[in-house]
Amino acid sequence: MKVTVVGAGNVGATCANVIAHKELANEVVLLDIKEGFAEGKALDIWETSPINLYDSRVVGCTNDYARTKDSEVVVITSGLPRKPGMSRDDLIATNAGIVRSVTEQAIKYSPNAKIIIVSNPLDVMTYASYLTAKVDSSRVFGMAGVLDTARYRSFLAMELNVSPKDIQAVLMGGHGDTMVPLPRYTTVAGIPVTEMIAEDKLNAIIERTKKGGGEIVNLLGTSAWYAPGAAAAQMVEAVVRDQKRIFPSCAWLQGEYGLKDIYLGVPTKLGKDGIEEIIELQLNEQEREMLYTSANAVKEVMDVLDGMDLKAV
Repeated sequence: MKVTVVGAGNVGATCANVIAHKELANEVVLLDIKEGFAEGKALDIWETSPINLYDSRVVGCTNDYARTKDSEVVVITSGLPRKPGMSRDDLIATNAGIVRSVTEQAIKYSPNAKIIIVSNPLDVMTYASYLTAKVDSSRVFGMAGVLDTARYRSFLAMELNVSPKDIQAVLMGGHGDTMVPLPRYTTVAGIPVTEMIAEDKLNAIIERTKKGGGEIVNLLGTSAWYAPGAAAAQMVEAVVRDQKRIFPSCAWLQGEYGLKDIYLGVPTKLGKDGIEEIIELQLNEQEREMLYTSANAVKEVMDVLDGMDLKAV
């Protein structure tokens, strides 16, 4: 089995590293457009195999998609960060062009692959990949909710001084300030989190979760990579091992939650066929209102992409 990670930057290299360490594939291909970059990262990762005792072969290549042929999963992390003076529309146009090109090449050589998008802005980049791939939407989905939920759970574990292993949570909506953490569906070893933490502290954690990416940027001067890379690898694991895990994923909605023709974060079942089920929770009025607010924000960005006439490849 082969898994490909496109983009050998910090997120992509971390994702490839986790995939290799967990032995999720016989071969992990790391691809980048920068000459020698993926080869160097892949070689460095492979040289840890005698230390960490794994057999997954990690190889790198420069823009050679033939090397990715017959991949079970393709993770796309490619894209540029927003730079000073760059408008949102500039970022969308630039990264959509990159994601579309990568998707076209990936599907050409791995027509049956499941595609996991990590590139930002996440929701609209998943949409761009779906338009390009021209495959069932169950095979094109985005990684945001796994990361956002991990941040939420890790903050709760710190506040409650408990193991993060015991915390389960659901988070919906777009990737960003309009994401929708759901305290009603958050538990600690089965105990509702609202019975273990004061409301004001819980609300503060929710707000910190929404701004989790920005917190890392402010501290490091660059985006996070350990948690995003590990989150993408966890989604790969659910697919290649057919685990039927319930994860929040950026999925194509066709009537679920009263929403249609939009990529948005919702609870999903992930297995060998990709998104095998979209789970509809019984949201209360406040939760549904927050979800629709998030959906409207995402739809605005999708409309920007549609207005750029980038659908055709």
